[in-house]
Amino acid sequence: MSLADSPPPHDDRPVWPAIRRGLTLRCPACGEGAILHRYLKVQDNCPVCGEELYHQRADDGPAYLTLTVTGKVAISLMVWLLFTYDPNPLLLFAFISAVVIGLSLYLLPRFKGMLVAIQWSRRMHGFGGSDR
Repeated sequence: MSLADSPPPHDDRPVWPAIRRGLTLRCPACGEGAILHRYLKVQDNCPVCGEELYHQRADDGPAYLTLTVTGKVAISLMVWLLFTYDPNPLLLFAFISAVVIGLSLYLLPRFKGMLVAIQWSRRMHGFGGSDR
């Protein structure tokens, strides 16, 4: 039996359910416990299943993703508003500023949860322990 004929290895930590749980700020292992406490502080352990989460190394990744998504949305919205409605520049600036601040505050913890969940799913940075 050659390597090409062997069945694919079983993925015991599928990435898409983990991403979904991370985006909803839930534990990537059980999907019930909160992954964050306060605004961006990752829990050391899941309060429900006890999964260790202190291994995470999200660093600047959530900020880069937030900046990219927020920038694309804000610039697209601003260009559309300019060409469609030709608003007062001060009004446009105030509206776009509110959109950028609101979207950034909403997306940043969700992207952090998603990156922690991806690390857990791929067993990166010390998440390689056995499943419960």
